[in-house]
Amino acid sequence: MATYAIGDIQGCFDELIVLLEKIKFQTDRDKLWICGDIINRGPKSLETLNFVYSIRENCNITLGNHDLHFLAVAEGTKKISRSDTFQDLLESKNLKVYLKWIKGLPFHHIEEIKNNGVIKTYVMTHAGIPPHWSKEDLESYSSELKETLLGPESINLLKNMYGNVPNHPSMCTSEIERLRLNINYLTRMRFCSGDGSLDLENKGKPHQAPPEMKPWFDWNLKILQDPVHILFGHWAALEGITGNKNVTALDTGCVWGKRLSALRLEDNRIFACNKIN
Repeated sequence: MATYAIGDIQGCFDELIVLLEKIKFQTDRDKLWICGDIINRGPKSLETLNFVYSIRENCNITLGNHDLHFLAVAEGTKKISRSDTFQDLLESKNLKVYLKWIKGLPFHHIEEIKNNGVIKTYVMTHAGIPPHWSKEDLESYSSELKETLLGPESINLLKNMYGNVPNHPSMCTSEIERLRLNINYLTRMRFCSGDGSLDLENKGKPHQAPPEMKPWFDWNLKILQDPVHILFGHWAALEGITGNKNVTALDTGCVWGKRLSALRLEDNRIFACNKIN
């Protein structure tokens, strides 16, 4: 049995299949960890979701910002944009099934895996974990978001989750603002300050950080007071490099013409498939 953590697929179905063939993935023995953004921007969102749903028992998946955006469009709280590539999903006969399933996906996953003979605790989210959150904070806030998506306030959350403010807990003046901030931490974060103030405007490389900002993983992360290893996607410009031995970037920019990568958690071996077309 092997466990493979995969970065943002974003509808790059052909590359996903080639990558799974390369790692000789078998559903009777192996597991996939997918860090979110299963669909959108790539050419085959419907095929990708069909396939991932078919092997869902073999997957641990965390929600990404594109997955949430798809939910908002499908539920009628947001209009589809020119850059969205999931119209075929919206017209799928299985749409209701997929919506129910995606709403039930978590915002984080934590599990112990034996890595080179030593038990290691892996923590996966889509975009990362803010510096001021402990492991308990992550579990609490992530679970709250999942419960809200599944509950009677689901539509209200999808309608109001967009926006770059508030960018710090001290700025939140309502429950929905606090939930929006936590969604941004878990699915959109790149640069922030040491106290967790977000900059969601800049999307470049780490050396392009705005004044007083750093990549979130360059701060003294409270969650790393526990012996954990963080896995995340979302930030293709990193090209899989963080410079932090306890934090691994999984998004290697397949949808932008680069490659789709998988990390085997048992031995740290990396497999990749270059963009096909």
